[in-house]
Amino acid sequence: MTTGLPAVTDDRARDEVWMRHALLLARRAEAAGEVPVGAVVVRDDRIVGEGWNRPIGDHDPSAHAEIVALRAAARHLGNYRTGGSTLYVTLEPCVMCAGAIVHARVARLVYGADDPKAGAVHSVYDVIAAPRLNHRVRWQGGVLADECGERLRAFFRARRS
Repeated sequence: MTTGLPAVTDDRARDEVWMRHALLLARRAEAAGEVPVGAVVVRDDRIVGEGWNRPIGDHDPSAHAEIVALRAAARHLGNYRTGGSTLYVTLEPCVMCAGAIVHARVARLVYGADDPKAGAVHSVYDVIAAPRLNHRVRWQGGVLADECGERLRAFFRARRS
């Protein structure tokens, strides 16, 4: 599962490449009738874990894209601590996922769309920055936010119609 990154020269371009990969994973969730969120864990410009939302199909309330990707990364690395990794996800993580990101020792989080209802990075809660936690995660939001947000809006529009 160690897929490499095409050559890019700056962090923003690199972030967009990986976020586009997460958007492709979100399509897999959507095709299964799940909320279209995708996530990929990258270390040293290689994929070490990826996932998409699967709570309905897996009958598992914890099977959010981030958790699925972190589990895959931990298996691949042989350690639940994924130090030095970056997690890319199309939607701002919820409280559960933000906690898992901290416990997995993810170095950096990059997400697409803000989640004004349940976002736990800055929109509603600031779990990532909680002073009592023993690990700090650098984060960047808004990468391909329009594309990530539109995928979610289109999914929910279709469900309502």
